[in-house]
Amino acid sequence: MVHSVTLGAVLLAVLSAVQALPAPTLAKRQAITALSQSQISSFTPFTFYASTAYCQPSATLAWDCGANCEANPTFHPIASGGDGDGTPFWFVGFDPTLATIIVAHEGTNTSEILSLLTDADIIQESLSSSLFPGVNSDIEVHSGFAGAQANSATDVLSAVESGISEFGATEVTVVGHSLGAAISLLDFVYLPLHLPADITVRFVGYGLPRVGNQDFANFVDAQGRSVTHINNEEDPIPILPGMFLGYHHPSGEVHIEDSGEWANCPGQDNPSDQCIVGDVPTIFEGNESDHDGPYDGVEMGC
Repeated sequence: MVHSVTLGAVLLAVLSAVQALPAPTLAKRQAITALSQSQISSFTPFTFYASTAYCQPSATLAWDCGANCEANPTFHPIASGGDGDGTPFWFVGFDPTLATIIVAHEGTNTSEILSLLTDADIIQESLSSSLFPGVNSDIEVHSGFAGAQANSATDVLSAVESGISEFGATEVTVVGHSLGAAISLLDFVYLPLHLPADITVRFVGYGLPRVGNQDFANFVDAQGRSVTHINNEEDPIPILPGMFLGYHHPSGEVHIEDSGEWANCPGQDNPSDQCIVGDVPTIFEGNESDHDGPYDGVEMGC
């Protein structure tokens, strides 16, 4: 298996002398609740799609990639691309069982230097006005993630539009792990700006690093669309880049605890020790081996 990652290794080297600051305490928070087994199982197809994004584009276009593809046997591939380097692998297709178009992006490939540099490029920038028309310039995101998303954005949009036309789809689900989750979260913002208003876009990400500033997190929350980012045990990647650098997560965290319970963590960067910010307050208290999973038995990689 080719493992993803390591956003953590790069940023650990860059930020090894700095500890993450605690999350801001909100005056009121909803209660943390446990997901039922049926709720956990509902994510499994998306987990496999996120894992499949590590496979070569030729394999995902043929939908012939072994266990990852076999886990979603009714999938109809539409397009795939990327070079696994400056442009991470991606694929688009339609799942008739789930009645949604899937957009999936590959996470970090540590054998490719440009992929590593993408993760380390932590300067924030405003979103491209051509890709994100009408979005306020105060909304800033990780420069490396923005560049990687821009490299595939128009091809992904074209494939999604083809899927809507061919299959009559009304929903798009963007998925990914690690760097792939970051790119997918940007797609979550990008695609609705170019698709018909009646198309619903949702996000399911795994081991998501922080993507943008407070304005970005608030903007994602304000969309009123489904956002879920799932963190596994003591994975340090979701606490990077640190909030001391002006980065914040949107709401929608689900944290897999050591007990195996999946906890729904309301709000942004929930500081409870049942959630990733409280459980992994610094990178030195994390365990990077948790980053690839398992996510309900699924390990990321092709």
